Amino acid sequence: MLFHISEEPDLSVFAPRIAVNYSHLPPVVWAIDQEHLPHYFLPRDCPRVIYWQGEQTNEADTKRFFSQSTARKVIAVENGWLARILNTPLYQYSFEPAPFTLFEEAKTAGYYIAETTVAPIATECIPNGLEQIAQAGIEIRVTPHLQLIRDQVISSTLDFSIIRFRNARKEI
Repeated sequence: MLFHISEEPDLSVFAPRIAVNYSHLPPVVWAIDQEHLPHYFLPRDCPRVIYWQGEQTNEADTKRFFSQSTARKVIAVENGWLARILNTPLYQYSFEPAPFTLFEEAKTAGYYIAETTVAPIATECIPNGLEQIAQAGIEIRVTPHLQLIRDQVISSTLDFSIIRFRNARKEI
């Protein structure tokens, strides 16, 4: 099963469209796999830094980023987004995987694309995305700024995903 999370409650079809970050692609429909689904239990425009231990993660980075946690993954968000995070219902759309293929440019992110219009087979309201993230065993960090975390994660050996960073606070 593949998924799409939206703030829109009544989408009956997903039509291919050009993605801002991947304008070199033809119009596509985007979906996410089960493993990476918790990355999207936040409002669409909420900036976030997600990191986890990957095959290439060295022991020093494991100690540096995870020595005080039993979680295998961390999602960091800015405290200025907390009210919106807590008050935005989300909708999880489920798709059959058949029309989708793995998006190779970012295969560690769990993205799948389809070049045809796709209809969801189920829709579920997610009233509290933070609860869903916590139930997945992911640590949630709420911080005044994401810039320092982003810089440290990028220069580490961790696997990571940085989403909507253009919406993060600029000043530190």
